[in-house]
Amino acid sequence: MTKLIFVNRYFYPDHSATSQMLSDLAFALAENQEFEIHVVTSRQRYDDAMAALSTEEKIRGVSIHRVWTSRFGRQNLLGRAIDYASFYVTAFVALMRLADEFSLIVAKTDPPLISVVAALVARIKSAKLVNWIQDLFPEVAAALGVKFVRGPLYDLLKALRNSSLRSAKINVVIGELMKQKLIDVGISEDHIRVIHNWADGHIRPVPPEENSLRKEWGLDGKFVVGYSGNLGRSHDFKTILDTATALNYRDDIIFLFVGGGANLRWVEHETKQRGLRNIRFKPYQPRERLSESLSAADVHLITLRPELEGLIVPSKFYGIAAAGRPILYIGSRAGDLPQTITRRGLGYVVTEGDSSTFQNQIIEIAENHKLRLGMGKNARDQLDRLYNRMIARKAWQSLLLEQ
Repeated sequence: MTKLIFVNRYFYPDHSATSQMLSDLAFALAENQEFEIHVVTSRQRYDDAMAALSTEEKIRGVSIHRVWTSRFGRQNLLGRAIDYASFYVTAFVALMRLADEFSLIVAKTDPPLISVVAALVARIKSAKLVNWIQDLFPEVAAALGVKFVRGPLYDLLKALRNSSLRSAKINVVIGELMKQKLIDVGISEDHIRVIHNWADGHIRPVPPEENSLRKEWGLDGKFVVGYSGNLGRSHDFKTILDTATALNYRDDIIFLFVGGGANLRWVEHETKQRGLRNIRFKPYQPRERLSESLSAADVHLITLRPELEGLIVPSKFYGIAAAGRPILYIGSRAGDLPQTITRRGLGYVVTEGDSSTFQNQIIEIAENHKLRLGMGKNARDQLDRLYNRMIARKAWQSLLLEQ
């Protein structure tokens, strides 16, 4: 039996996007008993660097190996870099202990460049490597203006990354534009496979009158514009805040942020400074309440800075579609997701900074119940056709058995 070893900094019971994808896949594959499944991960949670999860445990047929890391967390880049470095070292040791010539290592992209560590272990142990790419580093860091990722260091990191991709049996990406980015840097198309991410299979649309969270949060009778997930550096919040400022006179329209991240404090500060009464904040919700949390909004926001198109695919799209809600996308019109939104009638796309158009789009959806329901239904239909968990599970199972 092939030993399948996943490596990613977060895993169940963590709620982050990479953790949820990996947890879903690992537990699903364990049900078929075609692989001996291991996961090398950290003891932290995405939103709690001080968490101390069990070092070793077996859950639903998956052996979990949680290694030590430093615990600076996500609030500053230096501390995050130290956390990454410590995970590289301890994950390398764990992989060296677990891997052998019959192993298949699947490396995700948290932390960045973990594929380099996995490729080294695969070479030493004569194991096979599959890279599961959620974003492209160091391109993302350069696009975000990270000061130390530039010049010769940028070139070195990119060369190391590309070497690890070329050494893999296959590189799985989550979008066609991301695939093209890899082809452009010299990765053979034969070594790239597109398998889309998916939504939690338990997420379903919950009507407002049946949604207990809407009642708890005092949203009954309001039109809710939701943002759910990470408030990260790759997202544009100024357009959202400018639009909320323009709509502050409307007592019936509420902007709801559910989640956390590097920009949460800035958004909270701006909300206070601008005297906005129409913005509310809630923490991440447990997975069992995602249907209610995502359905608490009447329309959802997705935002991605234009320079990051093809380097990142916003994972929040899948949960929004599962909840059957329209999407308002702020960013480039040329990306995979914004083109799908426009072509399939899932919502609207607006360019960064165009708060006037954005305001009109919100008002139109708020005042046209039939339009809103139609867009939400289209989103759910699109998920069921193309981004279904069973479709992805079968694609992954077939791919791994081929290696």
